Parts: sequence; C-alpha cells; structure tokens
Amino acid sequence: MSTELQRSKRLIVKVGSSLVTNDGRGLDHVAIQNWARQIASLRSMGKEVVLVSSGAIAEGMQRLGFARRPTEIDELQACAAVGQMGLAQIYETSFREHHLGTAQVLLTHADLADRERYLNARSTLRTLLRLGVVPIINENDTVVTDEIKLGDNDTLGALVANLIEADALIILTDQTGLYSADPRKDPQATLIQHAISGDPKLEEMAGGAGSSIGRGGMLTKILAAKRAAHSGAHTIIAWGREENVLTRLMQGELIGTHLIAQTAPLAARKQWLQDHLQTSGQFVLDDGAVEKLLREGKSLLPIGVLEVLGEFGRGAAVTCLNRQGVAVARGLTNYASNDARRIKRHASSEIAGILGFIEQSELIHRDNLVLLSP
Repeated sequence: MSTELQRSKRLIVKVGSSLVTNDGRGLDHVAIQNWARQIASLRSMGKEVVLVSSGAIAEGMQRLGFARRPTEIDELQACAAVGQMGLAQIYETSFREHHLGTAQVLLTHADLADRERYLNARSTLRTLLRLGVVPIINENDTVVTDEIKLGDNDTLGALVANLIEADALIILTDQTGLYSADPRKDPQATLIQHAISGDPKLEEMAGGAGSSIGRGGMLTKILAAKRAAHSGAHTIIAWGREENVLTRLMQGELIGTHLIAQTAPLAARKQWLQDHLQTSGQFVLDDGAVEKLLREGKSLLPIGVLEVLGEFGRGAAVTCLNRQGVAVARGLTNYASNDARRIKRHASSEIAGILGFIEQSELIHRDNLVLLSP
C-alpha cells in the first residue's frame, strides 16, 4: 500500500470540520496554512491534488453567533452561505503563499447523478488539475436541503475520487484511524493498520456519530472507502493533527488505517451509474429477472418487471428492486415510465405491437446496467 501511494499521481484529500475550525471556534488559519504547505509539497513531488474541505457551516455558525448546529434548514443554508466566503478566502490566501492557485467547486450529489453535469464536472476538474490549480471542493449546502440533512463530505470525497479516477482518497479526521472496538470504552481495542475496502467486518467495527460540529462518523469513512474502491482508489484514514501527515504518507510511512482497493475499475459509464445516490424511478423485478441480472449478467427484459414506480423519461437512471424492495442494480432505461408500464410482464417480441414502435428489445441493456453490492 505504501508503495502504491508513492507511485500515485492523483489524490483526493478530505479534511473534516474539526480540523479546519478549531472544533467549531472559527476557522483555524494555522491548520489551513499547514494543509496548503503540505499540498504544495505534494505538488512538488508531481502529485495532482484535489482538496475536499468541510467547514463552511461550522464557520458560518461562528460568524452568525450560533452556539450549536442549527436544525432549521434555512438557518443551515444561511450558515453555509456565510461560512463558504471565509473558507474560500483563507484557502486562496494560504495557497498563494506557495504560488499555487485555487478554484472553488461546489457540488451536490445531483450534479453527479445527471450524466451531462457529471461529464462537465469531470472535464472541469481535470482541466483545473492540468493547469496546476488546486480545486477546493465542498457540498453546495446553501441550496440543497437533502445534502444538509443526509450528506457528508466523506461520501463526496469518494464520489470525486471516482469522478476523476483518483489513485487514492486520504480522509483526515480527528481520529487516528479505525479501531477493532471503541478505544474510549475498550482498552483492548487495537488500531487496524491494513484491511480490504468493502470487508463487511469493517462496518461492524466502525462507530456511530461524529462530533457536534461535523456530520460524519467512522462508518461514513468506511463506506466512503468502499465506494472509492469501485474505481480502484485506495483509502487512508488518519489523524489530521499528525505532523506532516500528507508528506510522510507519500514518503511511504505507515500512518492510520490503510484500506486497499481490490476491485477492478469500472468502465466510465458503469462507474457513473454506481455513484448514483438518487435515481428517477424504480423497476420491481420478479425472482427470475433478479437471478438473470445477478448470476448470469443478462440484460433486463420487460417480461421480468412486476411494477414501474415513478415518472421518468427514456435514458433516465433507474433502480432495480427485488420483491422485498432491496436495490440490486441501477441502469439507464430504454423506455419512459409510461411506456415501461405498458410493456411490463410482456415478451420483447410484443413491444412493437403494444407501443406501435420498438426502441430496443431490452428494458435496460447489460452495458448500461451496474450491479449493487449487497
């Protein structure tokens, strides 16, 4: 793993709220200057670096006088809007000291769910890296209520890793890594130094909620590593206050928990589908269709669909559910929802007679379909 990091070219570095905001007491300028210095060192090693930074809401809370994280959506949005200004300003100033430019990129999961916006974001980030700029990415909490309630920057970091096909995701946190048990409660807990991303045992070890300032706990980091592994990216979870943690990692030092990706990278289109957190509709499948998808790698035919849920157009991303409502796959549908309802439970040879036309004999072709991990 250490050798892989030394050979890596493109890195995603994610820093949590507690590392950039003095545990909520405004932005920690010294810490941010430290990240800029270390990332500048990585750049001198020939690395491309994207920084995913939390802290906008926490900074906005301090500026607006909130002692605790608000619960009202409009107040959270106001904190994000105010705090993002300060966050972007200090990053720009800190990186300029090392003759590096920065770019603020605000993303939501919706940006990565729409194919055109996904490709635009991918192109923009790659161009910024080619021009020697350090992109500073955060969730666009100012306008997207779902992401404020449910989102976290660990997941966003993994999505960006997949978006630009990064070699590694480095998650810097206020914990030294993943332990076999909660070290605050179990004195026998040991640090997990190496593991395989996606190992179910890791999720059992991961603890619950994070700090009162941030939103992510250790579980979100383990799940982010699992997602990043879809594109072959390794993940490191390390204590952000460790001296020169980034440069030491790149020099081959073992710090924190290293989660190794063993999954072969997905093709770009399937990777995009894998990253969908929201889809436009659902197909409920019979047992035979589920078997053909999961065991035989077949396309989805109309005859295997029991029910069509939601309203969507041709080419939309949809989720395939089994009878129990468990998501088993995602794909791009060849038929809009109204047409899909008309042809469900029918053989492909009947499509033309029912609709008066035929787009494809499959509802979802296997090239446009990706299976989901259980």
